[in-house]
Amino acid sequence: MAATEERYISLLTDFGFKRIFGTAPNKDLLINFLNSLFDGRKVIKDLKYNNSEHVGDIYTERKAIFDVYCESIDGEKFIVEMQNASQKYLKDRTIFYSTYPIREQAPKGDAWDYRLSPVYTVALVNHDMKEESFDEQEISHQVQLCDTTTKRVFYDKLEFIYVEVIKFNKTEDELVTLYDKWLYALKNLANLTARPTALRDKIFDRLFQVAEIAKFTPTELREYEDSLKHYRDLKNSLDTAEEKGRAQGRAEGLVEGRAQGIDIGLAQGRAEGRAEGRAEGINEGLSKGIMLTAKNLKMMGLSVADIIKATGLKEEEIAKL
Repeated sequence: MAATEERYISLLTDFGFKRIFGTAPNKDLLINFLNSLFDGRKVIKDLKYNNSEHVGDIYTERKAIFDVYCESIDGEKFIVEMQNASQKYLKDRTIFYSTYPIREQAPKGDAWDYRLSPVYTVALVNHDMKEESFDEQEISHQVQLCDTTTKRVFYDKLEFIYVEVIKFNKTEDELVTLYDKWLYALKNLANLTARPTALRDKIFDRLFQVAEIAKFTPTELREYEDSLKHYRDLKNSLDTAEEKGRAQGRAEGLVEGRAQGIDIGLAQGRAEGRAEGRAEGINEGLSKGIMLTAKNLKMMGLSVADIIKATGLKEEEIAKL
């Protein structure tokens, strides 16, 4: 489906995410979202956008390009990233990114007491991180440096917040908090054709206003369609890889299951064979014993009738002895 067939942009695309959260005219949307995320732990009154491209030191010259990088009036630094694809070293990346706003606080010259302003890295992750240290039932995860014994926070000015957007499955009727509403919009905005009742707050008036595709300039529309294509190509590739993985897993499981079935069948066959062999051996032994007994009784001069009563053999069997 072409972008023009949709009414609102997808916030999961690079263009959509940066248009809503990464531009100064829309900073009220980012402030509102972050305040809903911190839920009273922190109240952001205003933000200014900083340069989102940073170059490393003279040894690496490694660049870091943030989706959104801003600073509060209190000097707190905020990095906000959208990550659609699974990345093996996502944790390393977010920690590496946090070093830029830390190092840039060092003033030129020798006189500095090393006092730092807080740095917050918010990663909106559109896939299951499968992180062992996280509560699997939770969507948002707050990570700080802490003492491993007491579990108390050791340093509260460096924080990483990971939001597994893909796990958010509430329906419109289940939206209670402002944070719920933002996650719903993040995940579903492009699929909406009309304003849901739950998203009729004043702040969402602004969201729907700037997210309406019909108001885009031709250049903006082209940029959005390119971004949307990239997002869909990425998603299709991931879905295909996941489906192939499931198919391979099913095939391997089937082979393994058949092998296990053969092993179990062989084991059962061996057990049944042993049991059957034991039974046959017992029967053969009993038969030989009875015949020997009958032969001895016949040699002792007992009548055929008495031998039949004693052994259960037939008259013709006794006659052959």
